[in-house]
Amino acid sequence: MKIGNARAILRENGLTPKKGFGQNFLVTEGVVLAIARACVTEAEVGHARVLEIGAGLGALTALLLERSSKLVAVERDRDLVPVLKRTFAEPIAEGRIVLLEADAQTLDLPALLGDEDAASPRILCGNLPYQITGRLLEAAVNTAAHLERAVFMVQDEVADRLLSRPATKEYGALTVFVRAAFDVKRVCKVSPGSFFPSPDVTSSVVTLTPTRPRRAHETPAFRTLVRAAFQMRRKTLRNAWHGVFPSPEALEVAAKAAGVSLQARGETLDVDDFARMAAQLGAPDAAQLPS
Repeated sequence: MKIGNARAILRENGLTPKKGFGQNFLVTEGVVLAIARACVTEAEVGHARVLEIGAGLGALTALLLERSSKLVAVERDRDLVPVLKRTFAEPIAEGRIVLLEADAQTLDLPALLGDEDAASPRILCGNLPYQITGRLLEAAVNTAAHLERAVFMVQDEVADRLLSRPATKEYGALTVFVRAAFDVKRVCKVSPGSFFPSPDVTSSVVTLTPTRPRRAHETPAFRTLVRAAFQMRRKTLRNAWHGVFPSPEALEVAAKAAGVSLQARGETLDVDDFARMAAQLGAPDAAQLPS
């Protein structure tokens, strides 16, 4: 399948890109190849299980099929699903691709990745629609224990946030939540001209590699502390976490035990700092968490 013919494929099927679905189809072969190679390394070719979110017109799907042992491709646009079924009719019939018409936000991703063969690396990938990037990143975080890696196309500013360090303007709650589970690496930047239609922004391909062991578990205590810390970035942690603990004294004791300064601001804390504080907040009778 040639990947530069997105316009022709859409035209032949009487279709146009849907803004509501955030559809921008990759038409640059080198970028698609770079994503496929980041998804499935040379050592994994032929025995990786891949779950692709947003198969679109199948440009990346075709390369993933060549590199994986089993591919599950998810596409929520009912108008594109028949196109994909025709394009991949043979591998679908052979069981090498499972094509699902579904919204990835509602799926049980670990179940789709399968667990019958523990030796097979499991990879999650996709060109994430900008409107739902946050929710799909959250889904990836919740699936981290089942993954070898996740490879996503995201808006460049989102990649900057995922890669940012404490005490920078890009650093925020999203950074902490994702980095609690993953190491993040930028594979490449992708210009607007690599898509049809061209988006208004530059994109980036990022690789998320699960940390073993995980840096922090996203418990209610962890979520409460992170969200409160970044809700008003200019507040000190003493003020941001006011009311989270039963009393100011309890907050003082917890912060001292965790080695966290309450005079600091949330943007200066790394994942480990939040994890230590969450351990204190999660102790019996220590917290007054929102229901």
